[in-house]
Amino acid sequence: MTIDNALNALPAASPYPLTSRYHGVPVALHAEADGRQVPYLRRRLLPSADGLTPLAEHTVGAGDRPDLLAYRYLGSADQWWRIADANPVLDPRELTATPGRRLVVALPGAVPGVGNA
Repeated sequence: MTIDNALNALPAASPYPLTSRYHGVPVALHAEADGRQVPYLRRRLLPSADGLTPLAEHTVGAGDRPDLLAYRYLGSADQWWRIADANPVLDPRELTATPGRRLVVALPGAVPGVGNA
């Protein structure tokens, strides 16, 4: 294998950090009628909750917000999407819209545990 072939075989760098919901989602190009190339992210599918290791269960109360729950349980407010994935919802507002709803908080998929060893 030549060096050029080896370099071309490497995956493209993600424009998003490892902690982002969109890390690893491929970027595609859309060709406009005038020939311009417009980059966009391909669709991100929700992961299977079966492969996640439950960390905690939370009952939604008044004033709860996804970012505050992520900070409380995961140590970072910007990890709210991990709670959304574990429950599974696309719109994070659904997570805390109904007081009394029980939410699963799961470990990130790369952390070894019971469900994703």
